[in-house]
Amino acid sequence: QVQLVESGGGLVQAGGSLRLSCAASGRTFSNYAMGWFRQAPGKEREFVAAIDWKSSTYYADSVKGRFTISRDRAKNTVYLQMNSLKPEDTAVYYCAASQVSYYRGTSGDFASWGQGTQVTVSS
Repeated sequence: QVQLVESGGGLVQAGGSLRLSCAASGRTFSNYAMGWFRQAPGKEREFVAAIDWKSSTYYADSVKGRFTISRDRAKNTVYLQMNSLKPEDTAVYYCAASQVSYYRGTSGDFASWGQGTQVTVSS
């Protein structure tokens, strides 16, 4: 059974940093794209970042230059380093594993999801 477990969320002041981790188990994800999504209260879930099997990275415009996605294949873990955080980054952040190797610009490829971790940025 595929399992994704996020950690690293919390409360931080604007301008601060957090590092989210997503530990995967149940299968090896190194040959598949992985992604981070977020959902703020009253809003739809939105794409944040993705990394494909070659470690090419993709970002939403709203986080480009501030967030960095990376993966450790040996640990089957994906990270999201978040710097210069803003109050509008407040959301529940979800890790997701794709069924394909490349990121194709759609969340529909992501079949496995974690339970989410809360990130709150105070002004």
